[in-house]
Order: sequence, then structure tokens, then C-alpha cells
Amino acid sequence: MQKNKVQQVRILMIYLFPLLSVLLALFIGRYPTSTQDVVGVFSGLGKTNNSVVENIILNIRLSRALVGFLTGGALAISGAVLQGIFKNPLVDSGMLGVSNGASFGAVLGFLFFGGKYSMVLGLSFAFGVLAVYLSYSIAGIYKSSPTIMLVLGGVIVSSMFSSLVSLGKYIADPYDQLPAIVFWLMGSLSGVGYGDVRVILLPVLVAGGIVFLLRWKINVLSLGEREASSLGINVRNVKGLLIICVSVMTASVVSISGTIGWVGLIVPHLVRMLLGNDHRRLVPASFAFGGGLLVAVDIVARSLTTSEIPIGILTALLGAPFYVVLLRQTKGRDWQ
Repeated sequence: MQKNKVQQVRILMIYLFPLLSVLLALFIGRYPTSTQDVVGVFSGLGKTNNSVVENIILNIRLSRALVGFLTGGALAISGAVLQGIFKNPLVDSGMLGVSNGASFGAVLGFLFFGGKYSMVLGLSFAFGVLAVYLSYSIAGIYKSSPTIMLVLGGVIVSSMFSSLVSLGKYIADPYDQLPAIVFWLMGSLSGVGYGDVRVILLPVLVAGGIVFLLRWKINVLSLGEREASSLGINVRNVKGLLIICVSVMTASVVSISGTIGWVGLIVPHLVRMLLGNDHRRLVPASFAFGGGLLVAVDIVARSLTTSEIPIGILTALLGAPFYVVLLRQTKGRDWQ
């Protein structure tokens, strides 16, 4: 009985965390806003006497928080799914080359289209999906597409696109194109708006909804392919559909925010420590906690110094030592 109450409290805290993060994002920033300002904007349905405050809260901070929530949630849920179906604690959404593929697409947008927003976005998404297709094609050398071949295919494709990104930076104009490319690659939510929310909302909701409906099958897949097949699961089709959904979500959010690492790696582990290995709870909780975490990190990124820190730098600085502590705490118990 006591254990159930503790579990319920943990679940409540996980789902309240993103709400608290988004709320804090409305208050914190370089331009000072009070509780009265925020309450006035929403109670007046956007009609206030101070148009500057209204614009900052509604059009800048709220839209940025929504993009951050969707991005963090998509990355976290992708990591949870891939760790489950591959039974590997070191897997995240970048394993199949999505992040590096999307990065190369963005580099092409900066090099040949002057950094035009629509071209950077479109090419980034297209090459992110292409990277997964190439990884799966390499794995298809074996008809059964075993997990190890898919992982190796992802490593090959990721390395190839990483090299192409480096080549793009080498040939870029050092005074114009290179700074823009480097800043994009470090990851940031700077300059996002409701247009970006609309761009990523549909793929995240549709692909995430499919993952949510199939989350109980991840429990079966984590038992092993033979066991899953004996229980009536079409392993190839289910795994392929889950990978497609994960890839679409990751490619869509990376095309907006740039490369943001570690969220998809550490969030599922943390939620797993709190709620256990059952993916029926792990998947939605990872989405909520990952979204809240990225919004919180973004608040720090835009408030810690006078100039905004790329969010990818902070997630790496926080994620690496946290992951070491996490490994020391769990000692690999969840993956034995």
C-alpha cells in the first residue's frame, strides 16, 4: 500500500514538472515581468495596456516553451523506445544517424540557400529521414535485419554524415556561413515561434500517438525476438514501425532546434529508476519529463549570462556527469 502511494506521488511529480517549467518560462528572462503581468495577459485574453509585455509573454516565451516541451518530449520518448527494443542502455535517437543526417541537411541549407529558413528546415528533415533509410538498407543485407546489423548500419551512416558536416564547415564562408552553421549545430531554441510549433506538432503527435498505442508491445520486444514471435508479435513490422515513428519525431524536432544531445539518453534512465521498466508508464512519463527538462534547461540557457548559451552545450555539461552518477546508482541492474 505504501509502495503504491510512493509510486503515485512520483507519477504526479513527473507530470507536474513540465507544467511548472512552462509556467516558470513565462516569468524568467532578461525583460522583467511580474506575476501581475503574466496573470493580466492570460486573464485578459491577451488584451493588456502594455503591448511589449504581452508580446514577450505570449509570442516569445510561451511559444519557445511549447517548442522546448515538444522537442524534449520527442527526444526522450525516442530514447525510451530505442533502449527498449534494442535492449541497450546506451542507445538514443541519434543511434540511427538521424541527428547527423539532419545536421548535414541543415549545412546544405546554409551553404547553397543562404540559410533560408524553409530550406534549412526541409533539408534537415529530409536528410534525417534519409539517414534512417540508409541504416535500415545496410541492415537489410541480412533478410532478418538483426539488431546488431541495424546498430552497425546506424554507426556507419552517422559517421558518414558527420564527416560530410565537417566538410561543409571546411568549405563554408568563415565570415558568414560558418558562424551560422556552428551555432545551429550547437542547438538552440532562439528565435522559434508559433510557426515552429505548427511544424513539429503534427509529426510529434501522430508518431508519438502511434508509439503510445504500441508501448505495451515494447515490453514484449524487450524479452527478445524469439520470445516476442512466440507470443504472436510480428517483430519485424512492429520494430520497423516504431523506428519510423521515432525517426520522424527526431528529424522534425532536430530540424527546428538543431542538435541537442543527452536528453534522449538520460531521461528514460531517470524515469525508469522512478517508475520501473514497464513501457506502458515509461513512454508517456519520459515524454512529460523530457519536455519539462528541456524547458528548464532552456530557461537557464537564456538567463544565466548576458548572451544566450546554446542549449546543446548545457545538456551535454549536465548530462555527462549525471549519467556517470546514474550508472553508479543503478550498477546496470535494469539491463542485466
